[in-house]
Amino acid sequence: MDSEKTKLPIEENLTKEALADPKTLAEFIVSVLDSKKARDIRLLHVEDRTIIADYFVISTGSSRTQIRSFADEIEFKLSSYGVAPHHIEGADTGVWVLEDFGTVIVHLFTPEGREFYNLEKLYQDTTEHDISALITED
Repeated sequence: MDSEKTKLPIEENLTKEALADPKTLAEFIVSVLDSKKARDIRLLHVEDRTIIADYFVISTGSSRTQIRSFADEIEFKLSSYGVAPHHIEGADTGVWVLEDFGTVIVHLFTPEGREFYNLEKLYQDTTEHDISALITED
């Protein structure tokens, strides 16, 4: 398969240097999740609420297997730009997989896990970025 056909539209002019920008990295991850059919994707700017990251990307998968595939795809796509997560947690359980990319933390949940941890409520006073331009219509 031609590698150009597997590229996302957001990758047209993407570089490793561009991915050093937290917002660009977060938007790229949103696009990867959308391409894998993740549900209810949210991009929260949490820089003013926590020192651990600038952005949280939150999404839901329908099964543990799908959530692990989301995590694998994010890692695969970013590895082609020389970007790797600093830390991964929960990959063995798949209820809540956390990928830490430094300035961006990705939270991948089962529906039950997302409801239980309810990060959106915990970070309700943060800015949620409009990602409609990054999401494809089903």
